[in-house]
Amino acid sequence: MRVLLAEDDKLLGNGIEAGLRQAGFALDWAQDGDAARLALITTEYSLLVLDLGLPKMSGTELLKWLRNRRNDMPVLILTARDMTADRIAGLEIGADDYMGKPFDLGELIARCRALLRRAHGRSVDLIYYHDLTIDPTTFSVLRDGRRIALTVRECTILIELLAHQGMALSRARLEESLYGWNEEIESNAIEVHISNLRKKLGADFIKTVRGAGYLIARAS
Repeated sequence: MRVLLAEDDKLLGNGIEAGLRQAGFALDWAQDGDAARLALITTEYSLLVLDLGLPKMSGTELLKWLRNRRNDMPVLILTARDMTADRIAGLEIGADDYMGKPFDLGELIARCRALLRRAHGRSVDLIYYHDLTIDPTTFSVLRDGRRIALTVRECTILIELLAHQGMALSRARLEESLYGWNEEIESNAIEVHISNLRKKLGADFIKTVRGAGYLIARAS
């Protein structure tokens, strides 16, 4: 899942960036409202973590702009403002959750996962597909109760394909789910990960659609 962080505090942003990436998220970090708006125009994100006190374009203005474009991406607001009126205002213009600073990084990660679960219609983190059980919080995969060893990036690709069952995802789309800004992408990284997944899950588990990308068949 690719997340956009819009936060102008460099120390806080560095901590959030490191924490979310360690938790398996691909993350881009914009440090003002204009940069965040440009990122939202050019890139597809699963979640926006938004500070209200951004320079150039405030978080409030950015959120209003986002909702006016009929974009219903989950938004988690971060702000030093602790007045009830500020929290209510943020929620009423389209935020899905709210955390006041300072906050615990573990709680932030848990809230991000909860928002993503809700967006995908799940009440728990576990993902089920035929005889597979996937836990995105630990990147563990079980087949009939037996563990299949996947790397974090292999598991991330599997989760992305399962989130779009029956739809072919291009290599570029899969790269976006794995890598944030300033992360080097090897030219054949996706092909290598797909090959490894097929070795571990079965040669026909992930299908190649010529000219379109890769897909996992919709569960019947």
